[in-house]
Parts: sequence; structure tokens; C-alpha cells
Amino acid sequence: MKMQLAEIAQAVAAENDYSRWQDLEINSVAFDSRQLTTGALFVPLIAANDGHDYIGNAQQNGAIAAFWQLGHPGKPTDFPILEVRDPLQALQQLAKYYLNKLDPRVIAITGSDGKTTTKDMTAAILAPHTNLVRTQGNFNNEIGVPVTILNMSTNTETLVIEMGMDRPGQLDFLSRLVAPDIAIITMIGEAHIEFFGTRDKIADAKMEITHGLKEDGILIYDGDEPLLRDRAATLAQRTKTFGQQPTNDLYPTSVTADSKQLDFTVNQYPDTDFHLPLLGTYNVNNAMAAITVGGLFQIQPQQMQTALANFKLTKNRTQWLTGAQGEQILSDVYNANPTAMMAVLRAFVAVPVKGQHIAVLGDMLELGEQAPALHAGVAQALDPATIDQVYLLGPQIQALADELAENSAFNGRVHYYPLNQKARLTADLLATLTADDAVLLKASNGIHLDEVMRALQNRD
Repeated sequence: MKMQLAEIAQAVAAENDYSRWQDLEINSVAFDSRQLTTGALFVPLIAANDGHDYIGNAQQNGAIAAFWQLGHPGKPTDFPILEVRDPLQALQQLAKYYLNKLDPRVIAITGSDGKTTTKDMTAAILAPHTNLVRTQGNFNNEIGVPVTILNMSTNTETLVIEMGMDRPGQLDFLSRLVAPDIAIITMIGEAHIEFFGTRDKIADAKMEITHGLKEDGILIYDGDEPLLRDRAATLAQRTKTFGQQPTNDLYPTSVTADSKQLDFTVNQYPDTDFHLPLLGTYNVNNAMAAITVGGLFQIQPQQMQTALANFKLTKNRTQWLTGAQGEQILSDVYNANPTAMMAVLRAFVAVPVKGQHIAVLGDMLELGEQAPALHAGVAQALDPATIDQVYLLGPQIQALADELAENSAFNGRVHYYPLNQKARLTADLLATLTADDAVLLKASNGIHLDEVMRALQNRD
């Protein structure tokens, strides 16, 4: 990003006199005063903390200008300030202006699960052929999406943007902000069902990603999902589907999986063997969504094959690690919903080990009144013939502990801990592990199973 302060001021309708600073050149935007670089515009957001209180830190860390909420006390008099009615809205307005100015091709991705993996795969396929920017980390909401846009370099040609949601209207706003050329919905699951009540309403909310879709845009979605098929049929824009069934535009014709990788072929490219360096046959769907985008960009299948074989997954998404004792650790601690948890469990037990398969599972958050039944339902993916030990953490997942207690084959093999006993769980787990074991860690991010993961890797 490179913009003079005068251009920024006009884009956000600043309400103060900025003329003495109008030629100042801004090269980045940040809302965290600890993550600024020299030449940045600081955006003081008001949430749990008031960002205006950190203007001094921002200046020390490289900010050369800042937004300021109109009428907020303590306004600096000797520092370039643009007064706006709402710093967050100004951030979003500026992002919209900058996006329109650069006019890259925009690919927006959402879904109850798989959106980050699909983003990473799509970016890997496209990156060798276009100047590309993609969402970093979890910058996928009303704050993260504008920041991602504003930190695009001026030669950006393609933006691959991830969009999360936890309430109705959120994707409507984000989609209208970025006006995607291509929208992708990976799947409909139970994530955030606490706020929506039914999968039908989740599907309605996910379809909001099409509200800003350009008239000549394309929706790519999981064609095996009736809730999406019915809604996509009403769109004026083109659609393309992927999925397991041959009724889709893109579907697998063969899938081979082993402990840590997948190989598959698809109907449109029968002579190309695709390889993914990760486990879980469910990832074939994510790859097919990315391959569909590659086809729209007219990228050769052999080039897509190379990209997928070498792509790097965002940290903490189904990541294989090695523990301090030599045990295998499958870390998937960033997010969890019932569909994803059962899928990764089934993939995990397919990994051959000399020792035990040990599942460490924590609460799946934001499931609302259905939480007990949805947690208990994970028992479908826990077979005592393939899972040797189960460690459970959190108040909601006690429903799964109760369900497993009904299965006598699990007697003595299910270990439940309240959330405040994470340290005890960790100690008990460490006491039983051997180098021949494999451990799966899966929970919502708020349960912080990453603390258990670090203990496994760093034990004395």
C-alpha cells in the first residue's frame, strides 16, 4: 500500500483540517499498536480496550498518522490525525476504496469447515501465475478482511480472501465489501449453530457470500449438499460444483490414502494424479474447490498437481508434529465442529502405529442447546477397536464421556477432566505416552489444547 494522507482523508471523509500533512505517504495500516511498522497508519479501535489509549505506543512503534474518533478526548495536537465518526467504519471505507483502486481479481472463501485449507490450496495453485495476496492467520472478519486488503502491494493482481461468520448478516457485509469475482462455499456443518438454530439457517447465512458477487461472477460450492443446491439454483450468476457424486462438475474418480498423504484423480483431468501432503479424505473436496478455481484461471493440470503436492498448510490445521519422546502428534487445535471432529478421528485411526491411538478431545464451542447431543454424537467415530485411549476436556464434552460409558469395551479407557484440570490431564497423558504412540489433539481454539501440545513437545 502507498497512499498520501490527503487521498486517505478523502476516501474516509475526514472531518478535520489535515492540509499541513496532506503529502505524508502511508505504506501500511494496523490496529494493534504492537504490530506497526515505520510509515503505518494506526487505527484505534474501541473494544475491550480503547485503541485511542495506545496512540503513544503506536508512535513509538512506527505510526506516522492515525484515525481519531470525532469528539474523543485526548486528541494529539502535534501528530497527523484524521478525524472520523467511527475508526472501524473508516478502516472499511478505506479498504473498499483501495480495493476498487487496485481492482484485483477477488476469490472469497467461506464454509463451516475447510475454508482455511481451501484458501491455502487455492493460493498455492494461483501464486506462480499471478501477483497474489491471501488472508494471513485468522484475519477473516470485519476487521481482518479490511486489514488484509489494505496491506496488498500496489501490483496485486489476485486476492484470495477467507471469510468467517458467527451471525447473520456478517457475510453479507464482507461480500459487499470485497465484491468477489469467485465465491466458494466449502461445506455446511454445525459450526455456530448456537447462533443460527438449524443447518438451514446456516446455509442461508453462508449464501450471503453471493450478495456482493459480481454479475459475471461464479459460485463454487459442494454439490453434494442439498441445502446449497437448492439455494444456488436461484442465483443469476454461474455456478460450478465439486463433491463425491458424479452429478457434480468435478468429482474424484479414485482416492488412495495412507498415514500422512492422499492421492486422487478427478473426472476432468483423468491423466493427472494429484497428491496432497496431508491426511483425511475429506481434504479431497477442499482440493477440488481449489482445482476448480485453477481451471477458471486456465492453469494446466500438471501445474496444479505440482502446487498441491508442495503447498503449506496454515499452522494448527491438521498438522503432524513429533513429541519429545518421539510420539506422533496430530495437532488440529484451532477450530472444531462435530462434522470436522468425526472426519479427523476417522482419518487419524487409519494411521498405522506400533503403540496406541490416543484421542485428546475438548469442547466444541458455539453449539448452543444442541451441544450435548452433538458432543455425544462424536461417539460414532470412536471405535474401541481402533482408539485405545480417550482424554476429554471441558464441560460440554462430558456428554461424550457419558455416551462412551455406555460401551463396556471402553471401560477404563475414557478419561474425563473439567476445564480447570487441564494440567492434570496433561500430566496423566505424559505419564502413559511412549514413542510408539500417536496422539490426536482436537478442540475449539478457546479450549487451548495448544498448551497440551506444547507440553508434549517440550517435556523435560
